[in-house]
Amino acid sequence: MSSRTAQIHRETRETQISVSVDLDGTGASTVQTGLPFFDHMLDQVARHGLIDLDIKASGDLEIDAHHTVEDVGITLGQAIAQALGEPRGINRYGHAYVPLDEALSRAVIDFSGRPGLEFLVDWPRARVGDFDVDLLGEFFQGFCNHAQVTVHIDALRGRNTHHVAETVFKAFGRALRMALAHDERQGDTVPSTKGSLQG
Repeated sequence: MSSRTAQIHRETRETQISVSVDLDGTGASTVQTGLPFFDHMLDQVARHGLIDLDIKASGDLEIDAHHTVEDVGITLGQAIAQALGEPRGINRYGHAYVPLDEALSRAVIDFSGRPGLEFLVDWPRARVGDFDVDLLGEFFQGFCNHAQVTVHIDALRGRNTHHVAETVFKAFGRALRMALAHDERQGDTVPSTKGSLQG
């Protein structure tokens, strides 16, 4: 099996971001975005997705966290798409439900070659500490657009905003893990009746 790794560097006037991924890793991560809560969420994706992840981001946080959060989503999406290459022999679909105390979220992903996001999350509060949780939707939109995947995320219940966010990211990581895993019965075929998942 060939190595499923990638390194992407993205630089704009607003952000400078480097992302390295290993889709067949152990869940090790080094994440430095300047946004501690966001780092914590990205660490959940690595650990629960069993993806080795190295993210370094420098952005215009003195203005707002929006550019950094969105651009990390874009760059991570690009890195996963590059590491995967032509999606042969994978499950393609992944799904997970994850609870944390009173909170419960569901994530479903399809490596379809078509970007799409349904993000149904009503946050109990607008912020965790000084982090604006509305920006997490921008992360997932950027990811979907550039990984060329369809993702449905539903926060089914929860009163604590930190718990809700954590279940969303853990479920997303678990769904990624399932979708990216090799299916021995697929062999080297593309999991589509079209014979292609390139859009």
